[in-house]
Amino acid sequence: MARPRDPRVLVGTETADDAAVFRLDDERALVQTVDFFTPVVDDPYAFGQIAAANALSDVYAMGGEPLFALAIVAFPVAKLGVDVLAEILRGGADKAHEAGIQVLGGHSIDDPEPKYGLCVTGLVDPRRVLRNAGARPGDALVLTKPLGIGIVSTAIKRGEAAPGLVARATAQMAELNRTAGQTLRRPEWDVHALTDVTGFGLLGHLRSMMAASGARAVVRAGSVPLIPEARALAEGGAVPGGTRANLAFAVDNGVRFAAGVNETMRLLLADAQTNGGLLAALPAAVAERCVADLRSAGCASTAIVGSVEAGAGLDVVL
Repeated sequence: MARPRDPRVLVGTETADDAAVFRLDDERALVQTVDFFTPVVDDPYAFGQIAAANALSDVYAMGGEPLFALAIVAFPVAKLGVDVLAEILRGGADKAHEAGIQVLGGHSIDDPEPKYGLCVTGLVDPRRVLRNAGARPGDALVLTKPLGIGIVSTAIKRGEAAPGLVARATAQMAELNRTAGQTLRRPEWDVHALTDVTGFGLLGHLRSMMAASGARAVVRAGSVPLIPEARALAEGGAVPGGTRANLAFAVDNGVRFAAGVNETMRLLLADAQTNGGLLAALPAAVAERCVADLRSAGCASTAIVGSVEAGAGLDVVL
């Protein structure tokens, strides 16, 4: 039996979007999301920052601005001690402060495996919500961060990443998508669809966008920004299980690859990201200027990675 639908719900579960949106009045709607995970780096303060930035990203991906957050914590206090927990919470609180908000409370439980994240509440103009649905044939696809974080994180866990790469990867994961979100919601870019690239990789999130939009995407593999070391690390076997599962799912669900797109590139396109970049579909006529605007604002790796066409599905070409 279909559940009753509240007309104030603007975005729910229908298209697997990044956050829920609930209209308050003609000018304001609430955006709400929740996200938490296990540590992706050894440093507890950095982990807190990364987890907070990852949760905040969902609000930016809807065209909104965060208002406040609540923390979600699972932690083995007897095993790791309160000092480690305090550093995780400090990292999250500092990242929230960077976003212009506060962590106003939360909930914790004792758990053998540490987990941390945020429930974030934000505001968005209900007339200008940016959904993962709405991409149109003729749009360009723009990505604001390089891929490969999942592969690099696996290399870090194996002790195969140089200190400089560890520092750069940590900084990228902790970087807020605030600037990208604020830039992409400007009216002159007329963004038709927006999402962030996280655990399902570029292929997974783009496939969801196309399914929600009733359109087809063409990704140009050679145009996709990558962390420079990620290709060699993937060729050396530093590929997380989630990335391999993402690629298998993509293939099983009709993502098509041109013959020259090798296995390493396929894995990079499916790589599970932590707080990856924003992925936008916007008119091709303004795409180059939008990319230049994003780069000048600090999103240096932003690139046009493909296009939206009539039809259905997702094709990857060279």
